[in-house]
Amino acid sequence: MTEQPQPGPDYVQSLARGLSVIKAFDADHPRLTLSEVARRTGLTRAAARRFLLTLAELGYIGSDEREFSLRPRVLELGYAYLSGLSLPEVAMPHLERLSVRAHESASVAVLDSDEVVYVARVPTKRIMTVVIAIGTRFPAYATSLGRVLLAGQDPQWLDGYLAGVKLRPLTPHTIVDREELRAELDRVRRQGFALADQQLEEGLRSMAAPIRDASGAVVAGVNVSAHISRGSGQALHDELLPLLLDTAAAIEGDLADIGRATG
Repeated sequence: MTEQPQPGPDYVQSLARGLSVIKAFDADHPRLTLSEVARRTGLTRAAARRFLLTLAELGYIGSDEREFSLRPRVLELGYAYLSGLSLPEVAMPHLERLSVRAHESASVAVLDSDEVVYVARVPTKRIMTVVIAIGTRFPAYATSLGRVLLAGQDPQWLDGYLAGVKLRPLTPHTIVDREELRAELDRVRRQGFALADQQLEEGLRSMAAPIRDASGAVVAGVNVSAHISRGSGQALHDELLPLLLDTAAAIEGDLADIGRATG
């Protein structure tokens, strides 16, 4: 990840620590003990306990006396953003159609700093060891979605990203050389889509296309994912790219219609 900026004079450390406690829980760690929360957040046990009990009092965290877990009320924290974001609602019927036609999972994600965040998804058969849900994040450099989003950024932003991102080998195939990644992003920009072959997880191929707003700016990406048993990367390209590009164009068309209706 890129280096985090230094907190400013108005930075509220206690709020940041409280949010770090919430973020300690994820799909791989749905239940945590006090010691585990302290270790994952870097807080002392005493501080972690205070934050956990406060969040429990507010209804965001539950406890069985030994372990803690998030409660459904935590969804309120992101609801205001998602409810005002038209993209997931617009994208879902198109993703459902793409998934049926492609017989594969289909997703839409946006870029948040150096990660992609899933905002809409239609799963089919399980092809990954990790569970992908709304809000799931992955490093942008290792995903087809991330690559179409990175390729759509302005050159100055991309230079800063490439200078600061930590490229970790998530699989033996992951691109971890900065110049090689830059060349790949240039290729994605020219061809208008990205194909990630076992970059995030072994056995997984995915293809993504950018979603642009009325000004032509890349605001999201749409992808399909398939197991390598489906065929070669070229087969994935030949079979699914037309469906993927049609889906991106349809989502862009709906977003444009909404913009004209509300503008």
